[in-house]
Amino acid sequence: MDLNELAATPDPQDPAVGLRAVGALRRLAEGLEARSVQLARDRGWSWEQIGDALGVSRQSVHAKYGKGGTR
Repeated sequence: MDLNELAATPDPQDPAVGLRAVGALRRLAEGLEARSVQLARDRGWSWEQIGDALGVSRQSVHAKYGKGGTR
């Protein structure tokens, strides 16, 4: 389900709608984060700079996206 479908859902009080919205937003945020991290690395940003921008440690962002991490 995408965000447009969620907006058109007739019963916004249905917990299933809210949970699907959370899942859709999470996927959107994760994709945006991955693309932004890759762009930052392509532009020469350090893992420390990326971690600072995300509000996490350089170690955690490197573990997630560095060599051997998920992308």
